[in-house]
Amino acid sequence: MQVDLEADGASVEGLPRFQQGLFHARRLRQAGISLTTLAVAGWVFALFVALFAPLSIWPVVLINCSSALLVLVAGLQSAWWVADWRAQSLEEPSADVPVADTQGYTRLIGRLGSGLLAQIGTPVLWLCGWSLLVLVSIFEFWNLALPAAAVGQSASIGAALALALAFGLLVFERRLAQETLTQWPEAAQLAQLSRVAIICLVISAICLLFAGAESVWPLRLATLMGLLPALVALEFLLRGVLSLFSPRQPRLEPRLMAQSFIAGLLRWPPQPLLALQHELHNRFGIDLRQIWAFTYMRRAFLPVLLVVLAVGWSLTGVHEVPLQGRGIYERFGKPVEVFGPGLHAGLPWPLGRVLNVENGVVHELATSVSEAATPELASAEGPAPTIANRLWDASHVNDKSQVIASSSGDKQSFQIVNMDVRFVYRIGLTDQAALAATYNSADVPTLIRSTASRILVHDFASRTLDELLGEQRTSLADEVGRAVQADLNKLDSGVEILATVVEAIHPPAGAANAYHGVQAAQIGAQALISRERGAASEQTNQALLQASTVRDQAQASAREVNAGAQAADLRFAAERKAYATAGKAFVLEQYLGQLSQGLANAKLLILDHRLGADGAPTIDLRSFTLPADPMAPRKAVQ
Repeated sequence: MQVDLEADGASVEGLPRFQQGLFHARRLRQAGISLTTLAVAGWVFALFVALFAPLSIWPVVLINCSSALLVLVAGLQSAWWVADWRAQSLEEPSADVPVADTQGYTRLIGRLGSGLLAQIGTPVLWLCGWSLLVLVSIFEFWNLALPAAAVGQSASIGAALALALAFGLLVFERRLAQETLTQWPEAAQLAQLSRVAIICLVISAICLLFAGAESVWPLRLATLMGLLPALVALEFLLRGVLSLFSPRQPRLEPRLMAQSFIAGLLRWPPQPLLALQHELHNRFGIDLRQIWAFTYMRRAFLPVLLVVLAVGWSLTGVHEVPLQGRGIYERFGKPVEVFGPGLHAGLPWPLGRVLNVENGVVHELATSVSEAATPELASAEGPAPTIANRLWDASHVNDKSQVIASSSGDKQSFQIVNMDVRFVYRIGLTDQAALAATYNSADVPTLIRSTASRILVHDFASRTLDELLGEQRTSLADEVGRAVQADLNKLDSGVEILATVVEAIHPPAGAANAYHGVQAAQIGAQALISRERGAASEQTNQALLQASTVRDQAQASAREVNAGAQAADLRFAAERKAYATAGKAFVLEQYLGQLSQGLANAKLLILDHRLGADGAPTIDLRSFTLPADPMAPRKAVQ
């Protein structure tokens, strides 16, 4: 019940909560300062540890415990504002000065103005500030993927300190729980907030005591523990925001703002419905006890719950097998049938259960994998991962060292090579293979890797490096695959080897430089041989070219002489035929023709000796051209 100073100014002095207001404020101040010091120290220590061991359990535990203490500090400070208001109301009942504000806060408001900040109020600002700090701290250190690691003797010391602090808070909570509603109305709410810090401290101590190199659940529990103070802080933040819509009345007794419905559920026995019923009745005047439907629901809750549990238990006998899987149905611990993909019904758990088995899923397994190095995931647009480097001068994750035979002249020795042999396998598609893979092998990859290692050692004992790097490398994968499959069949493992891939065979990284020198010498010798063979082939081809040219020229000359002889023969035959036909005329014509050719460029005057005085001179006009154009008009000759 709130008190108005203007109406009940004279009667507040007789109320116990007003009489003890100064005492309550002093106790809250001392407790708040102590818990704030512890919370800030834990928060700073968590940041310091996170710099050196970010994946340890300590930063999560320290932040969650500090956040739980800060939630309690926020409640104590909110209760201190109410107790301080009551103490000042008895000392200064004047209406001119707001009794809920301190002098420092009044000067701050005077500097910043009387706007929105003055209307919000100091309690709301502090409550929202603590809540935001808690939420940000838990969110920044939230990590459900923390790896398990040994914590050492420090975990026992930390657990002891947490239990000691939890015991001190338990004493504080018991003292608050003994306060009556008339003497201290806020004591019950503060006791509930104290339980939040106590639970976080106790759970943190349990996580530290059971944390180890093989235990993962303490890390998960320590991380999930932060949900409790985070939910309470979120509720405080919501209440602070909603309080902005309520008008501030300085003369009216304030109510505790740091009330938490979630913290109110931390009681034994838990009664969430009763707390909700009281909240509705006190705030809205709704009494759920007068509603018949809720009464019937309370009476029928247990039978309905039993029926739901029975139906849910019977539904555990319905099993869904995915498309890429199979299921081995066990009835009273004995395998009865192999289920295919789909829905199947059987006895409910634990009378019947289904063990999942792969159905045609193909896997790739390397014969040797380093546990210290994990493969890096490379982006599609980024550079190639380190495991893709096939250079001999680098050690690879999946390489396995083998001792092989070596022969140097007439001496027998051994060599060491690194190889990357991979097997592509799957569980057999038959029901017998599924049963064998489930019950005969505890770890199928380990079985394949050990069998392959033994076969590789036996097989490489009779091979040399030149054979492995030469023509026998192609048949090596098939031989190894058949040998591994034969041994797996003898063991009745239910595994089917689909392919054997020899990714790389090379000398160890330390001997890579020496082997590079050997290979360089071999390559140089082969290059010299090839160069000499090329020179010999070039000389042979040049001689063949010259011989071919001489032969072609001789054949051309013979052909030309033969053609000339044939032409002379044809000309002689033609001339003889012409002489037989024309006689001396042909001879004269040939004589004149030869004479004209020989004297074509000479200026001669030929006189025939047969020309006499009694004969008229004769001029041969056949070789003369006309002196004028015959088509032109002629003039008369006088």
